[in-house]
Amino acid sequence: MIAEPVAHERADSAVAERGPTALRIAVGSQLRKLRELNNITREAAGEHIRGSHAKISRLELGRTGFKERDIRDLLALYGVDDPGERELFLDLVRKANQPGWWHRYSDLLPPWFETYLGLEHAAKSIRTYEGQLVPGLLQTPDYARSVVALGHDADGERRVSLRRRRQELLTREGAPSFWAVLDEAVLHRPVGGPGVLRGQIEHLIEMSRRPNVTIQFLPYAAGGHAAAGSSFTMLRFAEPELPDIVYLEQLTSALYLDRRQDLELYRQVMDQLSVQAEPPERSRKELARIAAELD
Repeated sequence: MIAEPVAHERADSAVAERGPTALRIAVGSQLRKLRELNNITREAAGEHIRGSHAKISRLELGRTGFKERDIRDLLALYGVDDPGERELFLDLVRKANQPGWWHRYSDLLPPWFETYLGLEHAAKSIRTYEGQLVPGLLQTPDYARSVVALGHDADGERRVSLRRRRQELLTREGAPSFWAVLDEAVLHRPVGGPGVLRGQIEHLIEMSRRPNVTIQFLPYAAGGHAAAGSSFTMLRFAEPELPDIVYLEQLTSALYLDRRQDLELYRQVMDQLSVQAEPPERSRKELARIAAELD
């Protein structure tokens, strides 16, 4: 029953490249399809594994790790009896349960940010508005070092190393699209001093020439805007059943929004910001002008 879908996911190296979170999403999608094919409700499936419909929902959305016992029981419930098919599925489950590359930095990361790293690594597109600092995916080592020094006294170089490892996301095969709108204030805040900021802006210009990266400059002259005082990031995934996620980072926690009305509001705000900001080519010229003034 599931040989074809499992083989497809197994052969899809792009999914594996996107990390364990992407694999969990893929496995969860297969579980949902199997359940629906057998006309079994989430409530019934949850009861079968001594859980709840909410647990089934989390499993099917890839929001949690898998217990092999639960998956074996669900496969039995869904009529997947062939030993070979079951083992293929369980092999995917084991790979999906492997820790991501960021696990080696877990001593530096609060749990809520580990969640974000998994989602970021699995996303097919990332859109962000930043009103204070250059986004982490675009920071130079010197700029990142200066940012890290603002809030941490120890492990500074490992934190910079973590940021650089994150940035490989934008240059890997099958990299997601990345679209950033930067408030002009970001480009005048001399984090690390004028020399560091100039190097950072030059890096933004270089990155903006990549086919998967779009950078827009939102000038003071644009006046007020709907996102004033609120930086945010929107993540979109290849799997159609997984909703977009809006990520809002705070000093000691983060919010993950996926309600339809919240997503629609943030999409509208992001679209409005993109219209108010300078077009990409003009933004590149403005970045070059600001960098030149720092000489």
